Amino acid sequence: MGTLALAAKITHVPSLYLSEFDGPRKGSRQNAIDGHREIGRRCRALGVDTIVVFDTHWLVNANYHINCAPHFQGRYTSNELPHFISNMEFAFPGNPALGKLLARVCNDWGVETLAHDATTLDPEYGTLVPMRYMNQDQHFKVVSVSAMCTVHDLNDSARLGWAMRRAIEDHYDGTVAIFASGSLSHRFAQNGLAPEYAFRIWSPFLEALDREVLRMWQHADWAGFCGMLPEYAAKGHGEGFMHDTAMLLGALGWSAYDAPVEIVTPYFGSSGTGQLNAVFPVTPQTGEAIPAAQASAAEHYTAVSSRL
Repeated sequence: MGTLALAAKITHVPSLYLSEFDGPRKGSRQNAIDGHREIGRRCRALGVDTIVVFDTHWLVNANYHINCAPHFQGRYTSNELPHFISNMEFAFPGNPALGKLLARVCNDWGVETLAHDATTLDPEYGTLVPMRYMNQDQHFKVVSVSAMCTVHDLNDSARLGWAMRRAIEDHYDGTVAIFASGSLSHRFAQNGLAPEYAFRIWSPFLEALDREVLRMWQHADWAGFCGMLPEYAAKGHGEGFMHDTAMLLGALGWSAYDAPVEIVTPYFGSSGTGQLNAVFPVTPQTGEAIPAAQASAAEHYTAVSSRL
């Protein structure tokens, strides 16, 4: 049976790529790049063969989707920020067998999921930017999962995460890492103010909210955090509505998770948004607590959503 060896919440800000080039931003994101490389190093040490990325730049309006083509290669320009990411080359292998397995088990758990292996669809930059620094030698296979989910419940995303863990540990012959690729607060600087907020958070409220969340993560207050996640996603302008985070925590046991995070790249501001790289230790979970925890989350989500 397979192993879920490493889990992390990671940044993918396009200024990482911009910081490679001569100019005023050169070297300014080296700390985050070094964090990616360290996480990649740990994956290698653990024998990871495939990285599964919950990508908050892959927007979907129905179902959950998995991009598991046999190979990815091309040049990418961001439609959102073409002055930050332009003609960025990428190449790495995919893992169709794992992608289809993940989809099958997610469907078994009642989360409608489609795997796309015969596709011309390229990954978005929530996958491409981290892989640039973790996987330049194409050591890892990569599977990308849609995590900007516009009409989805967070509890379904949590169940998807748990189903993916079951697929990996019960049916896959290999070792996998999972990454939630997205920010904490994600309120971009107002147009015209981006340079002023290049290294800042948009507001004191959002920074205080993010720092309280990090305190909860470092003290393993997962019951408290899971309970507030729907409201945090809304009031904190969570990237991708924080479905990546729900997927990650679902895989780790949701509110039954019991480990503190390890901050690899300390919290930093980028164009108004709150970013970091953090490793979530993978701990044993029995699974009995997961359906109950997710039922509780669903009830809380419904109650909170009605007030937002």
